[in-house]
Amino acid sequence: MVEFKMPKLGESIAEATVISWLKNVGDYIAAEETLLEVATDKVDSEVPSPVSGVIKEIRFQKNDVVAVGTVMALIEATEQSTVSSEQSSVSSEQSTVNSEQSTVNSKQSADQGRSQAQAPTQAKLRQGGTTFLSPLIISIAQKENLSIEELQLIPGSGADGRLQKSDVYQYLSNRKYPVQSKPVVANPSTSSYPKPKINYTEGKDYIIEMDRMRKMIADHMVYSKQTSPHVTSYLEIDVTNLVAWRTAHKDTFQAKTGEKLTFTPLFVEAVAKAIQEYPLINVAVEDTKIYVRKEINIGMATALPTGNLIVPVVRNANEKSLAALAQEVNHLAESARNNKLKPEEIQGSTFTISNVGTFGSLMGTPIINQPEVAILAFGIIKKRPEVITTEKGDEIAIRSMMFLSLSFDHRVVDGFLGGSFLRKVGDYLEQFDTNTTY
Repeated sequence: MVEFKMPKLGESIAEATVISWLKNVGDYIAAEETLLEVATDKVDSEVPSPVSGVIKEIRFQKNDVVAVGTVMALIEATEQSTVSSEQSSVSSEQSTVNSEQSTVNSKQSADQGRSQAQAPTQAKLRQGGTTFLSPLIISIAQKENLSIEELQLIPGSGADGRLQKSDVYQYLSNRKYPVQSKPVVANPSTSSYPKPKINYTEGKDYIIEMDRMRKMIADHMVYSKQTSPHVTSYLEIDVTNLVAWRTAHKDTFQAKTGEKLTFTPLFVEAVAKAIQEYPLINVAVEDTKIYVRKEINIGMATALPTGNLIVPVVRNANEKSLAALAQEVNHLAESARNNKLKPEEIQGSTFTISNVGTFGSLMGTPIINQPEVAILAFGIIKKRPEVITTEKGDEIAIRSMMFLSLSFDHRVVDGFLGGSFLRKVGDYLEQFDTNTTY
């Protein structure tokens, strides 16, 4: 019986994560045939079997972290091994070495050719955040500032659509809207405060393990709160005229344009107009540098069917008509619901909005979508009696009221800028032009 051990994958590497086993217990494997894929913080590796034989036992499963030298499986050899354990380790390491190395032996070239021949001809689009993201991929994301959504939507050419290093670099080489900021994938800082104990009752409570997309969202949110000193301002506005105009025109609008008229394109239009008057709200921050964006690309925080979040982007919103905004908003929302968003449709936002009123929320305290400096939440529109001033004096009338909540980065956005911008968005919605054409 041959003990299959985790090979040494580099001088400073002490452990690796199991990505997937390519064979099961009871399967026959030939010497030098790939047995499993592992990942470290530096490379992804295919590990070959040192002998030919039948797999009798597998001791670790997918996502397990295994120390170098640990016995991972037992193989009953059927013939004398032609490859030593040391050679297996070297072969594994060579299969992932990049082009910067000066020498490559003929065996590695053969392995690479065989790997390319077996690669799928069409990459699969990963959905729902279920595909394994190796530490190497996460490390690249940190350095290149790839957003959560971008990582999830890059087509992967590995087994079961798994994202490979080459896929990420290919995507980066064609990326049209690079973002200059600190990494969004970051580990939360450690704290000396003891974690509170969770009382778990067996048989009554149950545990749900976060999927990878949810873990990355969690990291992104913690990173944002640690990076930006958040301040949230609120404004209550009267949108009676806006609601009345939409109610009167939504059927005509759909008949003329073929698009449903929701409130979202009206919100996007108001935000884009306000940004034009207050361009310093449309910036990104890196250390002591403030990057002022020329384009006004509005991200829309959207819930996926899995319950996770994604931010599709309306590009150059200030240059589009209401009909064009409605068409793009509807397309992005539909694509998000069906997991069909393209990578270019979820990158490059410069300002984000969140319609929390969709879920019945009166208002919210949204977390900034880094590296932006502000995010605006729209609350539910509710009818209630309000005191209004008319030609006859003060009167009580039924009005449609809504709260706006603006969270901003107090490093670069002060109360004057944040408040003035919020008031301007409110003015555009309250004083909506009922003669608007489409």
